[in-house]
Amino acid sequence: MADERIRIDREDHVAILTVARPDKLNALDIEMLRGLSAACDEIENDAEIRVAILTGEGKAFSAGGDIKAWGAMSPNEFGHAWVRFGHRVFERLATMRMPVIAAMNGHALGGGLELAAVADVRIAETQIKIGLPETGLGMVPGWSGTQRLVARFGVQAVRRMVLAGEMFTAEDARALGIVDHVVGTGSALSKAKEQAQKIAARGPAALEICKLMIAVANGEDNGAAVEALGSILAAKTGDMKEGVAAFAAKRPAEFKGEW
Repeated sequence: MADERIRIDREDHVAILTVARPDKLNALDIEMLRGLSAACDEIENDAEIRVAILTGEGKAFSAGGDIKAWGAMSPNEFGHAWVRFGHRVFERLATMRMPVIAAMNGHALGGGLELAAVADVRIAETQIKIGLPETGLGMVPGWSGTQRLVARFGVQAVRRMVLAGEMFTAEDARALGIVDHVVGTGSALSKAKEQAQKIAARGPAALEICKLMIAVANGEDNGAAVEALGSILAAKTGDMKEGVAAFAAKRPAEFKGEW
């Protein structure tokens, strides 16, 4: 990995992606964002991986963006090198081919909650708190806190966190549909592994296709999801095989409309 604070472990068909900067509550800096992007490539390129688990090391899931990493940036650098780049990385995580489970072992604040939101399933330990405190710093959520979170959790819960600075407990979050399961302290990862094994036993192609279709239904990434589905389907047809063979042989293609 490009950054040792982003760690990948493998157990059977499951990849465990850990943000490992416990001394800073797993706050993210630019190098860690690059590490997360590289981790997506590594996991997706491993054909054996069917499920990914995203978690943090130590007492926090993630405290979000490291203020020291962005606090002194110029407005232009902040908007492009930090916010837009981070947004692309989180979008990369959200659109990985396999289901992603967030094992929320500790507080998830600001960018940390946005990180948890990229997952398809969220498992939270009972002691955690979540929130979007950015407006208290005179800034706004920049890694899809007002976009993906609204699409996945509903507008009112996001309003309460962003406008009023409300912090939710794990049970609050479950009632609001922000997390799916609440478990005891120290057991989020084991619960996530249990859930991952159940998912990994299902058809991986069907899981990938269903993840894309659900994204379309939820209004997320519609264009890319539709084109991905269409491309996968076309790639399996006899017509595509014939077209590629004809191109290589420099002859006219003889399409038969075979699926």
